Amino acid sequence: MEQKRRLAELQLAIMQVLWDSGEATVADVRDALRPGRELAYNTVGTMLTKMEANGQVQHRSEGRVNLYSAAWKRDQVSQSMVSDLAERLFRGNVSELMCHLFDGCDVTRDDITQLKRLIRQKEKELRDDA
Repeated sequence: MEQKRRLAELQLAIMQVLWDSGEATVADVRDALRPGRELAYNTVGTMLTKMEANGQVQHRSEGRVNLYSAAWKRDQVSQSMVSDLAERLFRGNVSELMCHLFDGCDVTRDDITQLKRLIRQKEKELRDDA
């Protein structure tokens, strides 16, 4: 069974900085989270330390500076969090989840084309498994 990879709001924001930058110092992360979040340097450092203890991030030292990087991949976290949302909010009903997404988001023709392609691919996988 695949490990659930859930992140709280601040953890997710930090991970997005690390995914986008590859590596970042505590100061880099704090600066990237601004202006939306005014966090103390120590707060960000403590959060990164906790996230490292949880296996979410890792660091390497370069002189006196720690450079942090994401230990979890973006697609794994996204898939796990969306699956968790679908299960908890829609009791696993993917159709209901999709209806809410279609009603609440701006969907383009390109989005629909891509979704159709993904549905055809999933149908093929299900046929091949049968």
